[in-house]
Amino acid sequence: GVIYPPQVAIVGFGRLALRPWVVGGTVMARPVLNVSLAADHRVTDGHLGGQLLAAIGQALLQPQNL
Repeated sequence: GVIYPPQVAIVGFGRLALRPWVVGGTVMARPVLNVSLAADHRVTDGHLGGQLLAAIGQALLQPQNL
């Protein structure tokens, strides 16, 4: 994504798709969603961005809590 002032970050979500995934040693089809983050590194750093993406991932694993 492109960040336009005064924005400092943008999160993009791809399309949900079935992908091969290993669960308990077995490969099975699982729904997978790609999430990307673009940020202005003059304002924030990759560590905070990683924390944000991890929090989004955890929230999406429990959609009933959203």
